[in-house]
Amino acid sequence: MIIINKTGYLKYKNLKFRCSLGKGGVGKKEMEGDNITQIGSYKLVNFFFRKDRIDKINSKIKFKEIKKNMGWCDDPSSNSYNKQIKLPSKYSHEKLYRKDDLYDLVLVLNYNAKPVIKNKGSAIFLHITKDSYKKTGGCIALKKNHLIQLISKIKKNVMIKIN
Repeated sequence: MIIINKTGYLKYKNLKFRCSLGKGGVGKKEMEGDNITQIGSYKLVNFFFRKDRIDKINSKIKFKEIKKNMGWCDDPSSNSYNKQIKLPSKYSHEKLYRKDDLYDLVLVLNYNAKPVIKNKGSAIFLHITKDSYKKTGGCIALKKNHLIQLISKIKKNVMIKIN
């Protein structure tokens, strides 16, 4: 089990890494856009990477290549809310193919997934942080080399506990 605590550390077996968390802290999400990293236990359900920036992923998990037309819908008025979408889209979304490196590796937790509840908040991503550990919109972010190390150790069925 991967443990992420509100002080900003991720622990898995013998690994311990500092991480960035939501601007709104760790707690109970009230709504889309509140910048809170939701407490709870989750599974990893999607795995994405930028093939043009990541040479090889040493992992037992199968990763899907991020294409320029891939996004993640964060618009509660859409039927695709909290799901991967094809761009362009008239709905509010995150582009998965970015100019910066934040989404070069993205692991998606099953937060608000089955069923998807409108306005409850869209995906919690585990992604790359900036060097300054800038707070996120509710995701969990690690340094690139730390995320690569973690990916090399975990299996698809690993649980993530945020507390």
